Amino acid sequence: MYILLALSLLAMAASSLSHPVKDAPYTNPILGGWHSDPSCIYVADHDTSFCVTSTFIAFPGLPIYASKDLQNWKHVSNVFNRPSQIPSLADTVGQQGGIYAPTLRYHGGKFYLVVSFLGPETIGLVFTSTNPFDDNSWSEPIQFPVLGIDPDLFWDDDGTLYVTSSDNGIRSYSLDLNTGTTGPVSTLWNGTGGVYPEGPHLYRKDGYYYLMIAEGGTELGHAETMARSKHRTGPWEPCPSNPLLSNKGTTQYFQTVGHADLFQDGAGNWWAAALSTRSGPDWANYPMGRETVLVPATWDEGEWPVLQPVRGRMRGPLPRADRGGLEGKGRGVFAGSPDRVDFRPGESLPAHFLYWRFPKDGMFSVSPRGHPNTLRVNPSFHNLTGGEDWKASDGISLVMRRQTDTLFTYGVDVEFAPKVDDEEAGVTLFLTQDQHVDLGIVLLRTEGKTSLSFRFRATGKGNFKGTLETEVVPVPREWKHESIRLEIQAVSDTKYTFSAAAGEKRKVIGSVDSLVVSGDTGRFTGTLVGAYATSNGGKGTTPAYFSKWRYQGQGQKIDHDVIVRAD
Repeated sequence: MYILLALSLLAMAASSLSHPVKDAPYTNPILGGWHSDPSCIYVADHDTSFCVTSTFIAFPGLPIYASKDLQNWKHVSNVFNRPSQIPSLADTVGQQGGIYAPTLRYHGGKFYLVVSFLGPETIGLVFTSTNPFDDNSWSEPIQFPVLGIDPDLFWDDDGTLYVTSSDNGIRSYSLDLNTGTTGPVSTLWNGTGGVYPEGPHLYRKDGYYYLMIAEGGTELGHAETMARSKHRTGPWEPCPSNPLLSNKGTTQYFQTVGHADLFQDGAGNWWAAALSTRSGPDWANYPMGRETVLVPATWDEGEWPVLQPVRGRMRGPLPRADRGGLEGKGRGVFAGSPDRVDFRPGESLPAHFLYWRFPKDGMFSVSPRGHPNTLRVNPSFHNLTGGEDWKASDGISLVMRRQTDTLFTYGVDVEFAPKVDDEEAGVTLFLTQDQHVDLGIVLLRTEGKTSLSFRFRATGKGNFKGTLETEVVPVPREWKHESIRLEIQAVSDTKYTFSAAAGEKRKVIGSVDSLVVSGDTGRFTGTLVGAYATSNGGKGTTPAYFSKWRYQGQGQKIDHDVIVRAD
């Protein structure tokens, strides 16, 4: 009797876990910080949802996030994880070049990721994997002559694979994955009249082909629209309730909503993942750039999908919480996790750490001889901005992670003993090479005298209209032989402070408005924080040693006057 009762209770527990919690609350964004152009799928073979986002010229690129419950998203692999996959990234000059808007799909037991790479030339790439939890499982890409940007993969009923992409309109053409050759091009539906029809996705449902696209530009006019047809190439019937998803013309805090992908969870519920910026209708202050939001949807048989408008607080039929279901899968961390990185011997850098293009050989070393539990960074000749004679292939000595929280504190301990004028090591709030704010320890020569100083300075102004001053503060004499901690803190959604500390003593060196790292050259990207070393074009070769890398989120702003504090 007791055995039967126990088995009955176990069956009830299993049943409760497999069914969604009706109308459960959650908050957006689900992937905070720079996570633009999401594409998501549910894979029954893994009973897991997977998402990918754009990374432009950051490396490693194309992060894969996995979730059992649509709320806890674990970074399980990077599709683009070795230079051989896209070697021309090393020569990609533009700050907004590189990897645009991928699409992730699953077909015949294999994962497929298609993307346009905008480097010295525009190429289409298809990566494949049978194990999305392992970097090494992602293939060298198949190249093909993509038309424009934002390619989508769609297998028709007869097994033919089609790419649909944006190239002065929405185009569709077959693709042979064995040869990389493409077939005749068909022009599909180009939207409701909004500028820049892009981000297409084709779906097959209830005897129709549904084509969903973004239009209006990835700004305040951004919107998601749809049309359908009985035939793959049209004629197309626009959805009578277009746009399906948009916050344009509203006063909502979440703006620029669009570039969405539709998918079902394991219980058959429909969802849309889209991008959005937390900027309000002023669209001026948005340092984290375009983030990934989740909205519930319904899609009845023979009907059009209905998507809820994006808000910071939402409700939907979420699967039951299951963070433990991804235990031991992939080497990354859950989105929103703090950093406590100590660079222990034998460790590699975390999966969510990023470089700006490829790191140069020998620039970074974990726990080098004589300096355990540190990251040694050898200085790049050029600083973070570069300079007139700088080439993309020269590289910069910079390692970062995304700012994922409205409020946060980031810091590292720095051991640095510069010997040559202008040698510098420090921390940066980085949007692009043309827009960043740095706090460095630097050896400066002024009026014939050399002094070790803190230098706080901004490059670029973004959406900021005021005057930016460089601050130079001598390092106190008693600090010169100690490890110095440098910190960046977002004390509000509009202000960052930069400070230095040794022991119990702490100095705020400077502060900056978040408008400086909003918009302008980084409208497609989002802020990152990290550590760097440079000789500033001089003869210095002194390495810097960074330790006790910490990042702690302290709050997310989800509406004009609402901040959700971290636990």
